Amino acid sequence: MAEFTFDYERRSRIGLDEAVFCAGKSTAQIAAIVAGVRDGVTGLLLTRLDPEKFEALPVEQRAGLDYDPVSRTAILGAARPIEPGPAVAIVLAGTSDVPMAREAARTLHFNGQAQTTFTDIGVAGLWRLLDRLEEIRLAPVVIVVAGMDAALISVVGGLVSGAVIGLPTSVGYGVAAGGQTALHSGLASCAPGVPIVNIDNGYGAACAALRIMNTLRRHASAVSDHQPGQPGR
Repeated sequence: MAEFTFDYERRSRIGLDEAVFCAGKSTAQIAAIVAGVRDGVTGLLLTRLDPEKFEALPVEQRAGLDYDPVSRTAILGAARPIEPGPAVAIVLAGTSDVPMAREAARTLHFNGQAQTTFTDIGVAGLWRLLDRLEEIRLAPVVIVVAGMDAALISVVGGLVSGAVIGLPTSVGYGVAAGGQTALHSGLASCAPGVPIVNIDNGYGAACAALRIMNTLRRHASAVSDHQPGQPGR
C-alpha cells in the first residue's frame, strides 16, 4: 500500500504545485515518492533534502535530479518557463543567509518566476542597501532574508512600496536563539503591512511571493481583456 497520496490538483486550486518536504522522511520513502510521481507530473520540487539522503537515492534517480546542496532542494524534470514581467527581489542581510535565500530562489525558479538576489546588504553597513535601493524598489514583491536582530526587514519595509515578506533566519549568536529573536523582531516591526514567515522557511516565503505575483498577473489579464473597444474573451 502506498505511503503517500500526491496532490495533482493543487495548482488548479491555488496556483502552486505540491512540493515534497524531505525532512523526517526516510530515503526509501523519498525514492518511492519520486518513482511514484515520475509519470504523473512534468516537474517536482523537493525541499530539505540533505546531501546524505540525496547520495543514498538510487543512481538513476540522482541522475534525474537537479540537486543544490546549499539550499537542499532538488528539481525532478523541468522547471516551468519563466513568466514575462518583473522579477521578485530577494534581499539578504548577509552571506550566512544564503541557504534560506537559495531555497526561496529555487522555489521561484521551479514555478517559472524570475527573481533577482541582492546579497550582503545588511544594516551594519547601511550604505550597501542604499546603493541598491532603486533597483530593489522596481520589484513588486521583496523577500527580505535576515537573522540576528532582523532589522533589515523593518528598514526595507519602510523604504519600498511593493509587498515585503520577512524571512527570519536562524543565523546569530547567543540571544539570537536560533532565529527566535529575528522572528519576534519581524512580528513586532513598526513597518506596516509586512507579513513574516517561519524561521528559515525560504519555501514558504517564495510561495507567498508567488501567490501575489499570480494575482497581479490575473488582474492584469482581466483588465487587458476588458479594455474599452476590446471584446471580452
